[in-house]
Amino acid sequence: MPLMGSIYVGTSGLQTSNNALNTAAHNLSNIETAGYTRQQILQGSKFYNTIGIASVSNMQVGIGVDYTKCRQVRDEFLDASYRKENGRSSFYEICSESTQEIETLLGEMEGASFKESLAKLWTSVQELQKDPSSSITQGVFIATCSQFLERASAVSKGLNDYQQNLNSRVTGMVEDINTITDQIFELNNKIQKAEIGIEEANDYRDKRNYLIDQLSSKISIKTVENANGGVEIYAEGSPLLIGDTVTHLEVVANEDGFYDVTWGALYDFQPVYNFHQTVSSDFDTDTGELKSLLFARGDHVANYSDLEEYNFYNYGTPDTNDIPIASSIVMNAQGQFDRLIHNMVTAINNVICDNADNSSKTGSYEVFTRLGSARYDAAGDYIKEDISKSPADVSTMYTISNLKINPDLLKQPTLNSFIKDDKSVDFEKATKLMEVFAGIGQVRDLNKPGEVYVDAAWTINPNLNSKHGYIAFYDSVVGQMANVGSVYNSIVSSQNSTVSSLENSRQQVLGVSSEEELQNIIKFQNAYNASSRYINVIDQMLEHIITTL
Repeated sequence: MPLMGSIYVGTSGLQTSNNALNTAAHNLSNIETAGYTRQQILQGSKFYNTIGIASVSNMQVGIGVDYTKCRQVRDEFLDASYRKENGRSSFYEICSESTQEIETLLGEMEGASFKESLAKLWTSVQELQKDPSSSITQGVFIATCSQFLERASAVSKGLNDYQQNLNSRVTGMVEDINTITDQIFELNNKIQKAEIGIEEANDYRDKRNYLIDQLSSKISIKTVENANGGVEIYAEGSPLLIGDTVTHLEVVANEDGFYDVTWGALYDFQPVYNFHQTVSSDFDTDTGELKSLLFARGDHVANYSDLEEYNFYNYGTPDTNDIPIASSIVMNAQGQFDRLIHNMVTAINNVICDNADNSSKTGSYEVFTRLGSARYDAAGDYIKEDISKSPADVSTMYTISNLKINPDLLKQPTLNSFIKDDKSVDFEKATKLMEVFAGIGQVRDLNKPGEVYVDAAWTINPNLNSKHGYIAFYDSVVGQMANVGSVYNSIVSSQNSTVSSLENSRQQVLGVSSEEELQNIIKFQNAYNASSRYINVIDQMLEHIITTL
């Protein structure tokens, strides 16, 4: 090879080694940068010069080493697996958080439990049974009923407030998703512009991958990189970012004031989620924090009427996308707690007012009255509960939000005298009151035509068959919530282990190792020095030839 040509060989070594040193230094400087991916230099041979033709092949001379590419070191399979499990972990973290919050609201973790007010009411019923005619026991009974309803209203308000908190978080989550999608769109454009030439926009790609990781925790996504270097994103099976088209999620308030998540006007506000799908890892339908928020929140404030099997599984609305009560943690808790209150107050009222020796229907006063409706109409007939209009209209229902203590009894607790027409004490009524409170025997159901009696013990929801008295009912509600929470906690723990394992595997591929990069620096520094000495030798040879001539 001519000496002048040899200089190009040395120069290529200097340039390539220098680029490799810069890359190793860049890796080290970003070792703590979130989302950074290790970069790696690829080297190759430059074109060969043909200096002659032999009998079997061309006679060629190389002209040095070439800087081929600076690539990111990533594993697409690990990325996809991590994002899928990350979204699933976020889904169950919301479920776990919701059950823990409800346990706290019920008071079982703070000592001031609703069960205390329930126990005090049970004690007052027992004392009333011992001496029904006593003004003291009657006064204590009405006072404990008032305290019981006050505590029940506080628990109900806490559940409703938490539901509203989840509702507000839905709007924030949608804004985050839209913001991240816009940022990925901008990075797509920057990457495409930067890579028109020979450069690799690796730092832009790092930012984009980091944003995709964040997005995967909020909503179920699939990503595909197109030929131009842009990433296309599908969320819940629908296009979120395709080419130059960005689809924003939009929230639309339903008739109950809760936000539905839709695809916006471009897609006629079609819902993002199908809430009738079975939530299961087998179908990949348990992914994303947003979906979990919607399921946990529900789509309205639930009451006891929602625990009817017709409503519980949403059998009656196959053409709608309403969230089934059975699938919503908060609505399930609201419905079960309201069923407890409804069954208790109606049983107490029906026993107190169902006086065989008093046919006027005005000689006894119900303890718990409805805010929106009297007990009897002008003709003296019982006004039945109409659950068909719930939750929009609960005026005729004995639900927590529509209850108060009879103001007449607050003024004069002895109006229900427990004295029969023959002047004897009505121990039978007091005993009946204690029995139904304990879930023994039957109680009259005035919402059904005729003399219909139903069991005083009730199931928590249509999923369960065991029946309970009122104190045991409440224990079962709390116990079921604790069991559900324990299951979710186990899933979260398992998912966190899976996500951590996948992240560790990813870091082994894309993470920066300080030891490895220092080794590279030493290696490429030596290569740089070797190229420099090579050029010095060529320079000395040229100088000797020129001087000699």
